[in-house]
Amino acid sequence: MPDDELLSTHLQELRRGTVVLACLLILKKPNYGYALLELLGRRGFAVDANTLYPLLRRLEKQGLLTSDWNTEESRPRKFYRTSSEGLDIAELLSQDWETLDAAFRTLRDEL
Repeated sequence: MPDDELLSTHLQELRRGTVVLACLLILKKPNYGYALLELLGRRGFAVDANTLYPLLRRLEKQGLLTSDWNTEESRPRKFYRTSSEGLDIAELLSQDWETLDAAFRTLRDEL
C-alpha cells in the first residue's frame, strides 16, 4: 500500500492540469466562482477555493477567461466565461487528453 502523503502529492500533480481544462469547458457558460467550485466538486474535480480563485485570476490574466461583475443582486458576483482564445486552448487540450487517455489504456492493457 503506498504512503498516503506520497499518493496525495502525486494525485495533486495529476489533477492540477485537469482542473484548468475542466474550468475552460464548464465556463463556456458564464458562472461565478463559488458555483463553479460546487459544480467541479459534483463532477469529480475536488478543488479547494484557495486553489480555484487564483487559478481563475491567472486564466483571466492569460486571456483564456473574461469576467464581468453582476451588481444587480444583493451580493455582487464576478462571473467568468471562457474567451474565444480559451475555447481554442480547451479544444487543443481536449484533443491531447484524448490522445493521452488512449495511450494509457493501451499501456495498461499491455501489462
